[in-house]
Amino acid sequence: MKAWICVPLVALALSGCAGKTAYRDSCATQLDGAWHELDLAKAEGLAGTVSYSKALSLLTGAKTQQQFEAFEGCTSKAEKARFYIRESRAGR
Repeated sequence: MKAWICVPLVALALSGCAGKTAYRDSCATQLDGAWHELDLAKAEGLAGTVSYSKALSLLTGAKTQQQFEAFEGCTSKAEKARFYIRESRAGR
């Protein structure tokens, strides 16, 4: 009887863990790309622009979310950061 109770609970626990990995690869890819682009923007002398500062702030938040396994939010913040990096490099 106990086995009939434990099996659904274990299945539920495993499915909850699997759901957290949905955006893991996307988060890592977006963060790596964004940090690389940010380094290029800094090398071009754009580190003082408002868009650069916004991007840096978003990437810091994205990295924090990655550490706490909030991968969907991490991906979203990294994508926004890449937008601001492009804006910075375009001079806006």
